[in-house]
Amino acid sequence: MPAIRFPYGFHTLSIRFALTQFGLLPPPTARYTFGMTTDQIILFTLFGSVFGMLLWGKFRYDLVAFSALMIGVVLGAVPTKDAFSGFGHPATIIVALVLVVSAGLVRSGAVYLITRTLVDSSRNLGTHIAIMGGIGGVLSAFMNNVAALALLMPVDVQTARKAGRKPSLSLMPLSFATILGGMVTLIGTPPNIIIAAIREESLGEPFKMFDFAPVGAVTAIAGLLFVALVGWRLIPQKDTDAGKSLEVFADYLAELTVPADSKQIGKRVQELYEAADKADVAILGLIRDGKRRYGTAHNTPLRAQDILVIEASPDALDEFRAALKLNFADDKREEHLKAAGEGLVAIEVVVTEGSRINGKTAQTIGLSWRQSTVLMGISRKGKTIRTQMRKTVIQTGDILLLLTPEKAANDVIDWLGCLPLADRGLAVTADSKVWLAIGLFGGAVAAASLGFVYLPVALGLVVVAYVLAKIVPLSELYHHIEWPVVVLLGSMIPLGAALETSGGTELIAGWLVSLTNGMAPWMILTVLMVVTMTLSDVLNNTATTIVAAPVGIQMAQTLNVSPDPFLMAVAVAASCAFLTPIGHKNNTLILGPGGYSFGDYWRMGLPLEIIVVAVSIPAILVFWPL
Repeated sequence: MPAIRFPYGFHTLSIRFALTQFGLLPPPTARYTFGMTTDQIILFTLFGSVFGMLLWGKFRYDLVAFSALMIGVVLGAVPTKDAFSGFGHPATIIVALVLVVSAGLVRSGAVYLITRTLVDSSRNLGTHIAIMGGIGGVLSAFMNNVAALALLMPVDVQTARKAGRKPSLSLMPLSFATILGGMVTLIGTPPNIIIAAIREESLGEPFKMFDFAPVGAVTAIAGLLFVALVGWRLIPQKDTDAGKSLEVFADYLAELTVPADSKQIGKRVQELYEAADKADVAILGLIRDGKRRYGTAHNTPLRAQDILVIEASPDALDEFRAALKLNFADDKREEHLKAAGEGLVAIEVVVTEGSRINGKTAQTIGLSWRQSTVLMGISRKGKTIRTQMRKTVIQTGDILLLLTPEKAANDVIDWLGCLPLADRGLAVTADSKVWLAIGLFGGAVAAASLGFVYLPVALGLVVVAYVLAKIVPLSELYHHIEWPVVVLLGSMIPLGAALETSGGTELIAGWLVSLTNGMAPWMILTVLMVVTMTLSDVLNNTATTIVAAPVGIQMAQTLNVSPDPFLMAVAVAASCAFLTPIGHKNNTLILGPGGYSFGDYWRMGLPLEIIVVAVSIPAILVFWPL
């Protein structure tokens, strides 16, 4: 059969006409029992297909959403001129910028500053959950809640391991806490960003940074109290090896140098043990004037250029170094690397029989001056290393932790002839810029909150400043943006706009109004919340918000009341997905490390969702009256 060739200029109207002629689409003006037009039928079919495909989980959500957008454009339900409008939408831009800003706060050590001060493994479980939940909630209010959980999850697992308890008892509460905290501000979670953008398009003015705070904070506090006092007791306890998936590949023998201007000078080594314990590192000894001290090292006052010998994982090593403002052993090379303005990255490699460094030392092969690379640590399981790292003869099977310019990482691996371990995204904290990062971000949030600067512009300025200040290396800038989420948003926004333009949201609103006919306003809000929350439990919360927010506005207009309470109800409900591991990315993140099964979430999630509805409805009616 010969291929069908469309003549030049054949467009979507021609395709629709052809499909109509074959009876595959109704005439454009046709209306059926439910009063739907052709465009509405197409869009409802597309949304139903998208939701069904997301539930099936066979294909990634961004591919599903983009395919639906393309089909909508081809069939003429989405105007061609609006096909890619979602990718320039403020909601999409803000989500991308928030992820970069979050990465900058992590790279600067701002988050370590909080966690190392407040986390203690000796606390009982309830207190630990309350404190970690509080930290997670606060962080989630000012950074992406997925990033906040990803940051705190290893801390929680390490704390559980130190305390001798299962990570499953605290990981789910932590996940729920970060979801709750995201409701408090505009940038805490994508649904709030989308709600604000839809309000601006529909009503002429968006919600401001802290407009979500009254309802979000009350709901979050109530949820956190339940999670800390009761919720964790409802989690099924299992015999599992959960948490091992977060274990590092190796602990390294490493050396850190005391700089000349260090506040640690004059302190005895034993005075650093508390900070070392918090960072989960072990101080093994002290090197002074090239000689290693062991037995009496813990009573030795520190001097400039003393070298602490420690054993730690890469993340713990970096946290301890940043906390005490120490330098790596090769501090001169480290300063040279920083001065060169390169983005630095930590890589892990395994030494093989044919590696250039096998049988030699880092100093002998000129690792630092030939490749601008610092040997940060050596892992040699079961064997003691008694020489300085740069003078240690490397053996086959050793695992090396290297600090190198990011652009040169692959070249360094090739030059050494070593095998790289799986990339774990090890970053080097720019601890000297912690207050600069906090100040820039805080200033931007304040300026946006007071209306001096449009929020996307404020966040954009923070990103520019982070790059210029080398808090986020330029080479890493786009690595921190979760592009599938950007594609999902960019695809769903035009579809949602088309549904509203075609009268589809008005139709849904009419159905819900008919369903709630004669009910009190608070009951109507409750129905909207329950429907939205149910969708969010089984679908992506972004997609749910895009559909539910216009419906809420239309319901309010039908009832001739303010749309703001309905938008707030959608914002809260879309964010609160606690029944399944697929309703929110945070729930998915903890599935493996916590050793949970699909049916474990609803045990704590169902009562939490009931509490959210019970608390948020009165709060909405008080702070956003009809």
